[in-house]
Amino acid sequence: MSWLNERPRLRKALVSVTGLTAGTVLALAGTSAPAAHAASSTLGAAAADSGRYFGTAVAAGRLGDSTYSTILDREFNMITPENEMKWDTIEPSRGNFNFGPGDQIVGHATAHGQRMRGHTLVWHSQLPGWVSGIRDANTLRSVMNNHITTAMNHYKGKIYAWDVVNEAFADGSTQHRSSVFQDVLGNGFIEEAFRTARAADPSAKLCYNDYNIENWSDAKTQGVYNMVRDFKSRGVPIDCVGLQSHFGAGGPPSSFQTTLANFAALGVDVQSTELDIAQASPTAYANTVQACMNVPRCTGITVWGIRDSDSWRSGENPLLFSNNGSKKPAYDAALSALGGGTGNSGGIVSGQVYALSDVAAGRVLDVPSGQTANGTPLQAWDANGGAANQQWRANQNGDGSYTLTNIGSGRVLDEPGGQTGNGTRMELWDANGGTNQHWRASRNGDGSYTLINVDSGRALEIPGGQTANGAPVQIWDSSGGANQHWNFR
Repeated sequence: MSWLNERPRLRKALVSVTGLTAGTVLALAGTSAPAAHAASSTLGAAAADSGRYFGTAVAAGRLGDSTYSTILDREFNMITPENEMKWDTIEPSRGNFNFGPGDQIVGHATAHGQRMRGHTLVWHSQLPGWVSGIRDANTLRSVMNNHITTAMNHYKGKIYAWDVVNEAFADGSTQHRSSVFQDVLGNGFIEEAFRTARAADPSAKLCYNDYNIENWSDAKTQGVYNMVRDFKSRGVPIDCVGLQSHFGAGGPPSSFQTTLANFAALGVDVQSTELDIAQASPTAYANTVQACMNVPRCTGITVWGIRDSDSWRSGENPLLFSNNGSKKPAYDAALSALGGGTGNSGGIVSGQVYALSDVAAGRVLDVPSGQTANGTPLQAWDANGGAANQQWRANQNGDGSYTLTNIGSGRVLDEPGGQTGNGTRMELWDANGGTNQHWRASRNGDGSYTLINVDSGRALEIPGGQTANGAPVQIWDSSGGANQHWNFR
C-alpha cells in the first residue's frame, strides 16, 4: 500500500472511468456456472481451485482482534503487510534493522498456511529522513542495496513475492517521479534494485507495483509497460507487475482486462495488489475478479484490508466485509466470479428451471395465463402442475446474482427501470442485462431464499397479509418475513 498513513498528503487520483457494463459481466461470465454447492466456499479456496491466490493486507496490531483474525484465516491464502516491511519500520536508522512487526505477521501466516508478499523494498514514501537526505550517489547506492539484501536475506524462504520497487512513475506521465533514488541515482536505480534483489533471494518473485496503471491508454500505464518490455528484452530480472486497483465506484476501466493481458504477454505474472472499490458495488467487484480470471497469468488478487473499518478509505465502505465482519453482497459477487459458491446460494443451479413458491402464501410466482408481453404484471397463484407460465430458469451472472427467465414467455423477472421504491410491482420484460433484472439469492434458515434486486436493494415479496390468488408481486425493504421467502422447487 502506498500512503496508508499519509492521508493529509493523499495524491493519488482514484480511477473514475466507467467500469464494465452489466452486459459485459454476462459476456465474461459465460453461460452456465457449476452448482454452487459443489464449489469452494471461501475466497482463498475458490482462487486456489484455479491456481490463484486471494489475499489481504494485514496490520500486526489487529491480529489480536478475534473477528479480524477469524476472517483472515478463513478467507485469505495470501498476506501483504500494510506497513511492517516498509523502510521506516525495518531500518529506522542506518544499519539498525527492526524486523519484529514483520516477523509477527510472517509468523501468523506460517502458522495458518498463508503465503506472504513482501511490501515494499524501495519506495519514495514512508522513508526515514536519514535516507531521503542522502545526496551522494555512492552512499545511496550502498544504502539501497544493503537494505534490499538484508531484508530479503532475513525473510528468505518465507516470502513468495516482493514488491521490489513501488510507485516509481509520475502521475499521468511516462517518466519517473522525483525521489531521492531518481534524483541521486538516475533512471538506472530500478534496474539496480531488481538485480540486487535477484542476487539476494533467487527464489522469490520480483514485482514492480504501482497505482493508476489499470487503464491501457493512460500515459503512466504505457510508461510502466515500456519499462517492463525493456527489462524483459535485456534480461533484467522481473517476474510480476502489481496493479494496485484502487477504484472509484464505477470499478475497473473497460480496458482493465486488456491491460492485464498485455503485461502478461511480456512474460510476467500480473496481480491486483491493493484492491478496493468505493461503495463496493457487487458488479464492480465481479468485473475486477473476472478480468483476472480471464487472463491465465493473472495469478492473484489482494484486497487492501478486511472490514470497511480497517480500510484507509473507510468512509467509502470499499471492502468485502462490513464493520462488524459480516459478508457484503460484493463478497458473494467476488466469490462467484472466482468460481466458488456460498451457503447463501447453495441449492440454486445455474441453468436449472424452478417454480418459486412464496412461503407465507404457499403460492407460486406466476405470469397471468396468456399474457406474455413486455410490462405484464406478475402475481401469486396456486401451482398448476408445472405450467410454463410458472416455470423460471435461473441463470447466474458474473456478479453472483441470478436472472430469472419465464419459460412460457421467454421474458425475465424485471423491476421496472428507474422504479426502485417500496411497493413497485414486478413485471415481465425482455432480457437486457441490466441490474434491475439481477437478483441476489440469500439462503435463509428455513432453506428458502430471499431475492434482493441488485438495482434497488429491495426484496421480492407478496404484500404482507395478501395470500390469495392474484396477490401482486412487488419489492420492499428486506424484513426477514415469510412473505419475502421463496422456495425453489
